Amino acid sequence: MPWWEVIGWTGSVLVVVSLMQARVWRFRVMNLVGAVLATAYNAVFGIWAFAAMNGAIAVIDLYWLWRLRRERSDANVYAVVEVAPDDAYLRHVLAVHADDVARHRTVPGDDVAGRDATGAELAFLVVRGDETVGVVLVRDRGDGSGVVVLDWVTPRFRDFTPGEFVYRDSDVFAAHGLHRLVVPTAPPGAVPYLERVGFRRAEDDAWERAVA
Repeated sequence: MPWWEVIGWTGSVLVVVSLMQARVWRFRVMNLVGAVLATAYNAVFGIWAFAAMNGAIAVIDLYWLWRLRRERSDANVYAVVEVAPDDAYLRHVLAVHADDVARHRTVPGDDVAGRDATGAELAFLVVRGDETVGVVLVRDRGDGSGVVVLDWVTPRFRDFTPGEFVYRDSDVFAAHGLHRLVVPTAPPGAVPYLERVGFRRAEDDAWERAVA
């Protein structure tokens, strides 16, 4: 039955390709689909050892997808740590991921990996346990507006919105005299994320969010 061969090969390919994914959510979804197809294929042809193995993998993937979705907005899982803009660890994170960070900066031409070029008054690390999953840098424009110089997430958690924890409690921005936050230019693919965390499109393609 050639079509069962297609299903079997498709499942195998998806499992292999899933192992090449940096994003944890994408990895689990692809791995799940591949494992389900492989389970069906092996069960039809009575290869029970592999059917049981892939079935177990599918159950594990389902568990982790449920857990990741449940935790994506859980403040008990993610934490925001405010650091100095010239903090050594912050500079290390930005330097290690310099190429990826450059693609997600919101102010064209800014080199956010350097302290002097950053010029940010506020810097936040978003952490999941002991793993840093995001960085938010804000520059005070002096008129009550804070320019979000960088809102960056590591590739592993790019399917989630850990930056929302920085904006959820905006007392820290108000304490610095800021009344609104501005994203001058939305990085590629960032529009759905900006809308989710409360930004709205303003003039000149900029995005704004009021500080409560």
